[in-house]
Amino acid sequence: MDTPTPPSRTVDVVSDVVCPWCYIGKRQLEAAIARLPEDERPVVRWHPFQLNPDLPPEGVDRRAYLEAKFGGAERAAQIYERVRAAGRTAGLELAIDRIERQPNTLDAHRLIAWAQSDPSRDATAMVEALFRAYFVEGRPVGERDALARLAGEAGYDAQAAREMLASDTGSAEIQAMDRHAREMGITGVPFFVFDSKVGISGAAGTDTLLDAMTQARDRA
Repeated sequence: MDTPTPPSRTVDVVSDVVCPWCYIGKRQLEAAIARLPEDERPVVRWHPFQLNPDLPPEGVDRRAYLEAKFGGAERAAQIYERVRAAGRTAGLELAIDRIERQPNTLDAHRLIAWAQSDPSRDATAMVEALFRAYFVEGRPVGERDALARLAGEAGYDAQAAREMLASDTGSAEIQAMDRHAREMGITGVPFFVFDSKVGISGAAGTDTLLDAMTQARDRA
């Protein structure tokens, strides 16, 4: 008798590309997955969440954004120093001071969804390119030309990405998925769901993420 094929394991990640904790959480998730046997490693699927859905398409000045959100650049610097320290523990050097614009991320999420629609590719490369561009290189991730270039650097067809971004493809779907996440009770990101059974909120450590994977597997 043939041995049954085990069901595919999945991790659904709800995140935003301008969330530093999401980048840190991505690194923690990768470290957790790397500790699993190759035949037990899950498929990672990316889902949108806009931290600032009401920003204009062109974004806003970063300094003005920080003053509005944190009550001034000094308070923001204190908060982000803790974020940088957490990033270093995950192997990331976050150059947050290089960021000049706080972008609207609808187009970035459209790009991720477009990349993920290709079943032969792993959209994680696109997600990594966006995180790195924003938090390490200080590049704009709200501008369509910049996004198309990033798609090319991630191994995708830059011209095809540019044409997609010039259309309205995926906009309604991304907004609907964002609303659905909030309706499910997700108020902050990152948020991880393992095998549609176990949820973890926040940039949890590697051991916590591994425990969640084990719990999800044991509930099969």
